[in-house]
Amino acid sequence: MLKLLFGWLLNWKCAQLSASLKKPAEEKRREEMSAQENRVMALSEWEDRWQEGKTGFHRSEVHNLLESNLDKVVCGRNEVRFFFPLCGKAVDMKWLADMGHTVVGVEISEKGIKQFFAEQNLAFNEEPVPAISGAKVFKSTDGKISIYQCDLYKFSSTVGGKFGGIWDRGALVAINPCDRQKYATLLMSLMNNDCRYLVDTLEYNPELYKGPPFFVSEEDVKNVFGGGCDVELLESVDAFEEKHKSWGLDSLTEKVYLLTPKAQ
Repeated sequence: MLKLLFGWLLNWKCAQLSASLKKPAEEKRREEMSAQENRVMALSEWEDRWQEGKTGFHRSEVHNLLESNLDKVVCGRNEVRFFFPLCGKAVDMKWLADMGHTVVGVEISEKGIKQFFAEQNLAFNEEPVPAISGAKVFKSTDGKISIYQCDLYKFSSTVGGKFGGIWDRGALVAINPCDRQKYATLLMSLMNNDCRYLVDTLEYNPELYKGPPFFVSEEDVKNVFGGGCDVELLESVDAFEEKHKSWGLDSLTEKVYLLTPKAQ
């Protein structure tokens, strides 16, 4: 009887210890989420940033994590259709087009779109998009690059078709945290069965900086995409720079994941 009682007490203490160790991690996770979950940016705020030249998120060179992982996205395929959500004037679009791929982007700022074509010395045509009220599409004359100027959530496969590749740099980390599931649902609806989706995220202490760009963890990625996609971490790098000190941060990690549709 004493042995049974001792065994029960030992199991109870172990369970209590396990719970006490688990609780801080859960509390930390809730604190991380609550620090930014109510942060909302209107489309007009993004347009204002373009008008005021506050585009520190733009990179003048092809992204190193796209370069180092492109083979895992292309997988030997030719003429892949790439989708760029919230593309801005990313030079990566021209880089991929020069390889023979085609690119479709969505961007809210007409100024940003026109800057892209001007800076890349690309002639373009401008057309209305009948399926989206007030939207326009800007197409390079060689047909390699098309950028839709519209609200991302009004875009669909009916408008732009489906894609064999997606490069998400500055999109998942920019959308309002409360919209992540809606965003993921849209992106997954744009994926062909053989699509390979490369998504770039940032991790830092969200209590120190309200975003954007927002803190996105591996758990966040799996929570919103895991129902329809397999998620694989490809690379993790220390991305902290001097400018991040002005955000109040002392560390910043950049991670890139490969998302592929789950077998039906």
